[in-house]
Amino acid sequence: MSPYAAGRRSVHRSVAAGVPLALLAALTVAGTAVGAPSGEARVTGSATLGDIPLGTFSNALLPGTVGDDRGVDLGGIGSDIYPAGRKGEFWTVTDRGPNGQIKVAGEKRRTFPVPGFDPAIVKIRVSGGTVKVLDAIPITTSSGKPVTGLSNQKGRDEAPYSYDASTPLSYNPNGLDTEGIVRAEDGSFWLVDEYGPSLINVSARGKILTRYVPKGLGLTGADYRVVEALPAVLLHRKINRGFEGLAQLPGGDLVMAVQSPLSLPDTDAGEESLTTRLLRFSTKKRAVTAEYAYRFDPVSVVDPSEDDTSELKISSVVAVGRDRLLVEERTDKAARLQVVKLTRGADILGDKWDDDTTSPSLEQLDDPAASGVPVLRKRLVVDLGTVKGVPGKIEGVARVDHDTLALINDNDFGMTDGPEAFDAQGRLVDSGIETTVTYVRLPRGI
Repeated sequence: MSPYAAGRRSVHRSVAAGVPLALLAALTVAGTAVGAPSGEARVTGSATLGDIPLGTFSNALLPGTVGDDRGVDLGGIGSDIYPAGRKGEFWTVTDRGPNGQIKVAGEKRRTFPVPGFDPAIVKIRVSGGTVKVLDAIPITTSSGKPVTGLSNQKGRDEAPYSYDASTPLSYNPNGLDTEGIVRAEDGSFWLVDEYGPSLINVSARGKILTRYVPKGLGLTGADYRVVEALPAVLLHRKINRGFEGLAQLPGGDLVMAVQSPLSLPDTDAGEESLTTRLLRFSTKKRAVTAEYAYRFDPVSVVDPSEDDTSELKISSVVAVGRDRLLVEERTDKAARLQVVKLTRGADILGDKWDDDTTSPSLEQLDDPAASGVPVLRKRLVVDLGTVKGVPGKIEGVARVDHDTLALINDNDFGMTDGPEAFDAQGRLVDSGIETTVTYVRLPRGI
């Protein structure tokens, strides 16, 4: 157990078929149904993950990876949520681990307080007001080493620093900032990553089989297979805003969502744009087979309290039919779920919009449809910002049945930005935000 785990809940580890199994933990909280007028979307249940020391969790999976968890508990599993088959059970995935930003001499530095943390696939069960960890699978390289969540490439990714932003850390070409997750019929997993951005095929035991990245990325030194199979235009992804949403269509194809508009031709264009992209990937051909333009609603529509367009993100996409997707548009405080249909006529793959010399770029168009771009048509399903009891920063959405969704928030491991995130002893000053799974019933279904 971590030396800083006194008074915190213990976690037990078991092993089956050579795969590290779980870490059972009880939990605290949460109420059940939150009242709403008949005919409106409403929360029907809520459950919260209890305190599991991050050092205990990580070292149970890969001994010795975390020497000092700085008082951080397991969190960040709200990067996505995917049904695991049995009622109330879901697969989730952590992001790159505890991280924040501290400004030093006018420059924002990306901090990694627990640099040995290894992203993991986490199976949970929701029962009443309880979220329990049933299983945890560390994501590892071909030789079984931890990938870590550290930045990949100097000059492209944020430079990594220690918890107080005083000491530079080493880049790691194996590192992943995992976000979306689905499970294939053969038991393997597909994940997406923000660094590359990447699509990653992971074995049932957590070993990376292949990481698909944009053409021209030039990632070298990784201890697993890297294939440049994605459109080169994705090299213009905004820093820390690569792929976040991932869906699996009934036929087996995958759909990845670029979290924010590309910085094309420059950062300002991306910050001001309302147009991002979805990509369809054939798991049979191992290739991108279609690309779609997706148009955000104005930020003031998604979140009436926000006026910064760059705060718009897609964090989750969910298959709700053969070619239909539920798409989450959000800020950190509000979210709206839209349904789109992926049609052949909307495919822009290989068009001039994939050429980064095209001017104006797709991202610069005030009205893409007027310029001949077949923007995906969408229909609003629910405005989660108006549903009482839904927490902020929802990053994962799963369809439970025709009428019910399971939502999970990203609590950022209890981290906040700034030097006040840790006390004088280097222990986390926890934000108090918990990982919560929330069920929402839609009166008209999807």
